[in-house]
Amino acid sequence: MLKKRLLSVLVLLVMPILLLSVSPSNTALPTATSELILPVEPSGTGVVRYQEFHSDVLERSYAYTIYLPDGYGLSGKIYPVVYLLHGSGGTEYDWLDNGRAKETADNLIGSGAIPPSIIVMPRSNSWWIDGYNGKEKTAFFNDLIPHVDRMWRTIAAKDGRAVAGLSAGGYGAVNFILEHPELFAAGAALSPAVYPLQPPDASSALRHPAFLAPTGEYDPQLWSESIYTRHLGKYREQEIKVPLYINSGADDRFGIADHALTLYRELRKVQPELVEFSLVEGDHEWAVWRKTLPEALTYMYRFVSPPRKADGLLE
Repeated sequence: MLKKRLLSVLVLLVMPILLLSVSPSNTALPTATSELILPVEPSGTGVVRYQEFHSDVLERSYAYTIYLPDGYGLSGKIYPVVYLLHGSGGTEYDWLDNGRAKETADNLIGSGAIPPSIIVMPRSNSWWIDGYNGKEKTAFFNDLIPHVDRMWRTIAAKDGRAVAGLSAGGYGAVNFILEHPELFAAGAALSPAVYPLQPPDASSALRHPAFLAPTGEYDPQLWSESIYTRHLGKYREQEIKVPLYINSGADDRFGIADHALTLYRELRKVQPELVEFSLVEGDHEWAVWRKTLPEALTYMYRFVSPPRKADGLLE
C-alpha cells in the first residue's frame, strides 16, 4: 500500500514535467478575440495590442500594433479606424514610442475632440510602395485592410476609414488616397516626402531596398512611377475627393516645406475646401509630428463617421 501511494505521488510530480517536455515550444496560441483581451470595466484609457497575421501577398507575417478605445470590449459597436504609417526604416512601434499616439488618442477621445476610434499602426519594409523588396502597397490593400475589418469591429467602409503618415509614411498616405479615394474618408500627411522629381542626396530613399534594383543601384524610374504626381490626373477626373491635412516643419532639412506646399497648391485646384496646409516651427523630427498629430486627427475626424451600433444606427 505504501509503495502504491509513493508511486502515485511520483506520477503526479513527474507528469507536468513530461507534458512540458513534449509540448512544442513554438506552438501558436489561439488568437484571443478583442472582447477577451480588454478590461471588463471601463478604465478611461484605451489599450494597445501587438498583432501579426500571415500575408499572402508578402508570403510572410505582417505585423501591426492596434489601439482600441476604452469601452470597446463591451460596447458592441463598430468603430472608425485610422491607419498611421511610419517613416522610412520605422516599425509598428514608432507612433507609440516616439509619437505618443496612445496618449494623444486618450486625450482627444477623453475631451470629446474626436470620437472613440481604432488606430492601426502597421509595419512596412518599404516606402509603402510595391518596391524591389516586396509588394507592400498591394499587401496593405489586399491583406491588411481586409484582415483588420475581419478581426476587429470596424466601420468597414469609406466613411469609417482614414489614413495618415509621417515622412515616407506621409508619402504613402498621399499616394493611397489619390489612388483609392473610394476607400478613405480623409487623410493626413505630416512632413510628407513628396519630392516631385527625385529625392535629395540626403534622403534615405536613395539607399532604401525598396528603390534598389538587383544591381544594388537606386532606380530613379521607380521613383518617378511611384510619386503622387503620377496619380493626380486620374484623381482630378473622378468625382470622389478626399479631404487632406498637410504640414511641414518650417526648417525641414530635406526641403519638404516647399514640396508639401506644392502638393497643397495642386490639390487646392481640384478641392479648395477640402485641403489644409500648416507650416509649423521645427525640423524633420518627432517634435513636429508629436505636436501636430492632435491637429491631424482632429481634422480627419471632421469627415469620419463616429462609432455606431452594428445595425448602422448612431447612438
